[in-house]
Amino acid sequence: MPVTRLLFIRHGQSGGNAEGRFGGHSPTPLSDLGINQAKITADALEKENIDVIYSSDLIRAVQTAKPLAEKLNLEINKTNAFRERDVGVLEGLTFKESKEQYPKDYFALVNRNINHVITGGESYRQLLRRGTSALKEIFYVHKGKRVAVFSHTGAICYLTLYLMGAINRHTKQTPWLVTSNCGINRFEIRGRRNTRILALNDTRHLELDTGNNSFIGK
Repeated sequence: MPVTRLLFIRHGQSGGNAEGRFGGHSPTPLSDLGINQAKITADALEKENIDVIYSSDLIRAVQTAKPLAEKLNLEINKTNAFRERDVGVLEGLTFKESKEQYPKDYFALVNRNINHVITGGESYRQLLRRGTSALKEIFYVHKGKRVAVFSHTGAICYLTLYLMGAINRHTKQTPWLVTSNCGINRFEIRGRRNTRILALNDTRHLELDTGNNSFIGK
C-alpha cells in the first residue's frame, strides 16, 4: 500500500488576526508579519519533495501557499472546500463584539457545538462535510504522493479530528486543536483505517521569527 503524506499548513497572520477579528470567508490579506511567515515556511518545506499543493481559495491562504508554489514550480489547486467556517454575522467582529451582539452564536462557537449553524453562516458539521469530501478525492487522485494543503485554524482543527477518528455522526462537542499561523500538522495515510499522526502545530521553522503566531481570529 503506497503511503500518502499529508501536510496541513495554516495561513500566515492576516490583518484580521492582528486585530483579533473573526475572518470567516472575508477577503483578509496577510499582514507584513504573515508575508514573512509564508516565506519562512516555504524555505522550510522546499526540500520535502512535495508533489501537489492545494489551498483554500481565500486570499490569506493563497498568499501563504504562493512562495512554496513558486519555489517548486507547482500549481496551486484552489478550492472553497478548504475555506474557514462561514461565521455569518460574526465575520469581522472581535470576540468581545460577538459576545455582546450575538451571544447565542458566540457561545455555540467557543463551546465547539458541532451542529450549531451560525446565523447567516454554517456549522462545524457542514465545514467538516465539505472538507472531508475534498480530502477523500485527494487520497484517491494523489495516492502515494506528498500533498500540502494550506487552510485555516478551524478547518484544520476539524479535519485533523476527523483523521484522528475523534468525530462521528453522534459527536456534539469537540476539543479545540490549536494551529498557530503557519503551523503544520503532518500525517501519513497508510490505508483507509491506518493514519499516522507525525506532528501537530509544528512551528519549529518559525523559531527565528519574533512575531506572535496567535490563533485568535481565524
